[in-house]
Amino acid sequence: MSDPQPAAASPRPLEVALLASVFVVAACGLVYELAAGALASYVLGDSVLQFSTIIGTYLFAMGVGSWLSRYFDRQLPAHFLRIELLVALVGGFLPAVLFLVHAWQPGAFRVLLYGLVLMVGLLVGLEIPLVMRILKRDVGLRELVSQVLTFDYLGALAVSVAFPLLLVPQLGLIRTGLLFGLMNALVALWALWLFRHELRRFAAHAVACVLTVGVLTGAFAGSRHITSLAEDRFYQDKIVLAESSPWQRIVLTQGRNGLRLYLNGNLQFAQADEYRYHEALVHPALAAHGAPRKVAVLGGGDGLAVREVLRHPQVESVTLVELDPNMTRLFATDPRLVALNGGALQSPKVKIVNTDAFQWLQQPGEMFDVIVVDFPDPTNFSIGKLYTNAFYALLDQRLAASGYAVVQTTSPLIARQSFWTVVTTMESVGLRTAPYHANVPSFGEWGFIIASRRPWRPPESLPEGLRFLTPAGVPPLFDFPRDMARVPAEVHKLGNQVLVTTFEREWGKVTP
Repeated sequence: MSDPQPAAASPRPLEVALLASVFVVAACGLVYELAAGALASYVLGDSVLQFSTIIGTYLFAMGVGSWLSRYFDRQLPAHFLRIELLVALVGGFLPAVLFLVHAWQPGAFRVLLYGLVLMVGLLVGLEIPLVMRILKRDVGLRELVSQVLTFDYLGALAVSVAFPLLLVPQLGLIRTGLLFGLMNALVALWALWLFRHELRRFAAHAVACVLTVGVLTGAFAGSRHITSLAEDRFYQDKIVLAESSPWQRIVLTQGRNGLRLYLNGNLQFAQADEYRYHEALVHPALAAHGAPRKVAVLGGGDGLAVREVLRHPQVESVTLVELDPNMTRLFATDPRLVALNGGALQSPKVKIVNTDAFQWLQQPGEMFDVIVVDFPDPTNFSIGKLYTNAFYALLDQRLAASGYAVVQTTSPLIARQSFWTVVTTMESVGLRTAPYHANVPSFGEWGFIIASRRPWRPPESLPEGLRFLTPAGVPPLFDFPRDMARVPAEVHKLGNQVLVTTFEREWGKVTP
């Protein structure tokens, strides 16, 4: 009979504490990386490019930090504690600093962004090797590597799920950064207690820990003031509403010319002239149809396009498909916004569906006489998919035989190539197009496209109460002067996303 195997030794408290620290360290490091990527996407556009370069820079810096850890020979707990405090301060304040710099010195944003990412990556790269070397004193190499990597990956998993679903919607980027900075600082406090007998300058380390925790706690308590300071400077007009959702930052300002809505810093409408945009978007298609009964509005969670659709008394139902429930909630309940859209989202004719429009079109469903497409501009690949030939093919399948789709595009003057790329893409799926443009002072010359299986004809009449359009004024909108005339363009596909690149290049010529 063989001898019984010895029972596995229970983990020592020091080992458990350090492995828990690895979990927190991994979570904090990923939060700083995600926050930097999100901010870069908000400010610089093209989320795929920004996240790719941020992740690449961060991983490179981590590699450099890991390599440099070989030069830390003595007093490893003291080095680990100091690095934790530095990560807490640099990473914790990263979103706040970038917000302020973007508002006050936008030209320095990109340089500071990558500088901070490099610094955080370098420090995080030093952390894990130091923990492993501290643990190595008591744990075998095989168990050491497996345990450290397990807790490292678990921390990354936890925060990758919590960041978009919980942290950003509930706290915002600035408070999220400061919260995880505090967590890094608490790990340092933990290390101070665990290694109190090994630290030569215990009192100095204790003061540094207390000061770091105090600074981060104070900043967290005053984070709303930091956000307000940055946004007040950026938006200039008084901010009357600001909140974050898993998809975007929603800011509403109030100035001399009324309300303005911004999503991720991009102007969506100005109360002073939004009627020009929404009348031009909706009525040339609906009035030309003759008898639209069932209408869908994709995007347009502000309800302003729905308001114009409801001016047509023959419309029996409107299905509004808006990804962000925060948008439809705000514009259905806030008195200022309800007054702006005329209570359109409270109409019994309106059905609100909060989902991704691409996925919604892929599902079997009812046909529509008119589909109004009012998406944000294609500033990144996630929005760019809503301008592809695949999307327009799905759109065509939900149009009734005599139906019209109308799409807001971009400026045919400033982004001429982008505008005609959308036209070419719609035509590539067999739709006839009728491009047109209107002047909206807040945006300049703006473009729209009507698409259908039948030719478009100018309407003979329009609903009463319009402030911009007249029957005689509609046909001239379809005439393009030489500087906006058609140019050759590629088809925008899911596989190439050429429109996103073109849009960024053309608008970059006029954007500081």
